[in-house]
Amino acid sequence: MDRAEEIKLQYKRLRSEYGELYDEVLQILFRNDPIGINFEINTDEYEPEVSTILPRLIEAHSVEDLQKIIHQEFIRWFSADIAGSRAKYARIAQEVWGAYKKHAV
Repeated sequence: MDRAEEIKLQYKRLRSEYGELYDEVLQILFRNDPIGINFEINTDEYEPEVSTILPRLIEAHSVEDLQKIIHQEFIRWFSADIAGSRAKYARIAQEVWGAYKKHAV
């Protein structure tokens, strides 16, 4: 199995584990597009970030905690310069927090 197949399998497992929450968080990131990669046809573009944000949801006890986690993951995936300030992730964190609470993983 090559690396691309392994990654696709990982996303499939996460989607199975998190169910609708996986897709909802993916849509939230795509819609808010914090780093400007939404070209309206690449709806899976934020899958790598979703794959590292979802397992960390249990660390979040508030929207502010989640905002910090999401920002950290975008820095990890892209760089501090590209990710931008933590404040840029406030709306995303609120939306993901609402989805998380709704789905109660």
